[in-house]
Amino acid sequence: MGLEMIEAGWLSILPPLIAIVLALKTKEVYSSLFAGVFSGMLIYCFKTGSSILEAVRYVLDMVAYKIGDNGYMILYLSLLGAVVMVVTMAGGSRAYGQWASTKLKSKRSAKIATALLGCLIFIDDYFNCLTVGTVMRPITDKHKIAREKLAYIIDSTAAPVCIIAPISSWAVAVASEVGGEGGLSAFMKTIPYNLYALLTLLMVAIVCCTDFDFGKMKKAVAEAAGKEYDEVEEEKEMEGVKVSDKGRVYDLLIPMVVLIACSILGMAYVGGFFSGVDFTTAIGENPTAGLTLGALAALITALVLYIPRKLVTFREFMGGITAGVKLMVSAVMILSLAWSLSGVCREMIGTGEFVSGLVSGSNVSLSILPAIIFAVAAFLSFSMGTAWGTFGILIPIVSMICDGSAEGAAILIPALGATLAGSVYGDHCSPISDTTILSSAGAKCEHIRHVETQIPYATMVAAVCFVGYIIAGFVRNPWITLGASIVLLLGVLAVLMYRQKKTV
Repeated sequence: MGLEMIEAGWLSILPPLIAIVLALKTKEVYSSLFAGVFSGMLIYCFKTGSSILEAVRYVLDMVAYKIGDNGYMILYLSLLGAVVMVVTMAGGSRAYGQWASTKLKSKRSAKIATALLGCLIFIDDYFNCLTVGTVMRPITDKHKIAREKLAYIIDSTAAPVCIIAPISSWAVAVASEVGGEGGLSAFMKTIPYNLYALLTLLMVAIVCCTDFDFGKMKKAVAEAAGKEYDEVEEEKEMEGVKVSDKGRVYDLLIPMVVLIACSILGMAYVGGFFSGVDFTTAIGENPTAGLTLGALAALITALVLYIPRKLVTFREFMGGITAGVKLMVSAVMILSLAWSLSGVCREMIGTGEFVSGLVSGSNVSLSILPAIIFAVAAFLSFSMGTAWGTFGILIPIVSMICDGSAEGAAILIPALGATLAGSVYGDHCSPISDTTILSSAGAKCEHIRHVETQIPYATMVAAVCFVGYIIAGFVRNPWITLGASIVLLLGVLAVLMYRQKKTV
């Protein structure tokens, strides 16, 4: 925006806290996000001597700036919404649902299939969230699996998978932050220390294989057992668009395969892979531009596949594109405000610098550094709604703290693993996180319902991770640390299951 960042001190953490508290209290995310952005601008104007009118103008400037800065993401969401709509109109989703219902005959198998699909799509978390929801929602609806549970599974197999996959946009981003030729090697060493990602995947496996639920998720699951997500609801969202009864399973699978393949090729192309850049670097250069190319290719494939067979007319196809874009308007609005709030915190009032300064300025034992870094990263990521922004701020600081001594060098990898884990936890839980928003959109679940049902699960895993990082700081062995953390998580779950069974 061209404005210089100021030091707002403790005031810098107020805007994200205002947005989060209001969202959880009022259950209304648009006004809560706007209040967070506006409060941040008021703080900026108060510190710089500007007027309230200037604060209003800065809010609009920030929203416009972030929309422009994330143009490819908005294009991708719009095109993906269009693909989802035309595939549904052609009867592909209905045919796949009918076929899958003969193969996935229980809630357990439907949940496991959803989690496995989420683990397979590890290239990018945005792509993961919306694709898994699109493909699996009709099946989970048929088995009366709560959409809150679907959103949790989607969200828990998006960023947690991407952050431990060596070939992903996340891996390249982390490697670039670590710096040097050994950046990717350092990332690989952090994988067994990324306790939150690994334990979250274990938690998802347990949730999918059992009927164990607690907190508000248990209530949501009970409500879903008596609820029908029928075609009337889908048709209402599609504004009366006709659905063909001649669609086949491949009418869904072919566009989705093209979407996946062309998204990977698109990321490689945009990043310069075909000009000599190595693959892992190429896919991390501008992943959303590559995803947009993949979505466009899938839409063109659908056009060629459906119209000659008269599943839809050309006029209906174009109408489906419009209706599909409309489906994404809510997600785009929330994302635009979330990006704006993150922009205020990171670029104007220095939230990240303030929090990270507290860490670097504290004289704590290096043995408990991983646990402290995990907690700070979690708080910062939750407040700003961005894992990338969080580890982008903290990784250089962690590297500086650990530089210059043998003990520091020994604790560097566990501390980096804790940074990534805390960043993913905060991003996973935050109501202003883009992946949380997209998981809600993919599952067609009310956003705040997804947040409040997911937080107890994620926070329980995070609490176990905190203890794990205390162990890591003293043991400094990844496998002992991971093994102890897994045993602790299983123990906590066993106690919860026993207490729940005893009260029934």
